Amino acid sequence: MRWREWSPPAITILVTLVAWEAWVVGFRVREYLLPAPSGILAVLAAEWRYLALHTGVTVYEILWGFFLSIVVGIPLAIVIVYSPVLERAIYPLLVAAQSVPKIAIGPLLIVWAGLGIFPKVLVAFLIAFFPVVIDTVAGLRSVEPEMLHLARSMGASEWRVFLKIRLPNALPNIFAGLKVAVTLAVVGAIVGEFIQADRGLGYALLQASAMLNTKLAFASILILAGIGTVLFVIVDWIERLLIPWHASQRVETAAGTL
Repeated sequence: MRWREWSPPAITILVTLVAWEAWVVGFRVREYLLPAPSGILAVLAAEWRYLALHTGVTVYEILWGFFLSIVVGIPLAIVIVYSPVLERAIYPLLVAAQSVPKIAIGPLLIVWAGLGIFPKVLVAFLIAFFPVVIDTVAGLRSVEPEMLHLARSMGASEWRVFLKIRLPNALPNIFAGLKVAVTLAVVGAIVGEFIQADRGLGYALLQASAMLNTKLAFASILILAGIGTVLFVIVDWIERLLIPWHASQRVETAAGTL
């Protein structure tokens, strides 16, 4: 990826950090209220082993929650598209389940799923899978009816119509849902760790806040932001590889040549 694609956000981040540092130093803001970026970076360097341990646990929970959202969400969307009866039966339940705050049912998940990693993975999955379902359904239904009629009139089976027409046409929507879901999986894992955990960045954040170690808390938040950004970029990179023919990719390519 070219430097000019990364330079605007890099410059924005640099300017923000400089202004943040100047504000804290110039107005002598107390460290427990708002630490300076230099102090946060110092804690990252000093506590990297501690933070790396908790980061590994949280990334594991995020990836499993995101993976389950794909494995469950995409097949469920296919079922909804091909079965109007099941759509009327399932869709209201999906909307109702998404409307319930996951932190409200967190204690119940611990009772049902037990202690350990699985409840956090489950919360990450529950938060992440809804956009996967909704965007996949929208993509599968966005095919022109004339194209479907033409394929069927030429003797194409429903399976071939799905593989050759519906699925390729739905990929942009599916990846849009995946990019939302992967960031929501980060939120879900942290919500699960807030409810019950003895490891993970959510646990580290709670411990740092309890001890008024604001620099360590900000360091944990910075790592979480980095994890979400990296995962988003990875999904976006896979999208560029799989659907270079899509209009959005062509527009970006054309803009890069100007």
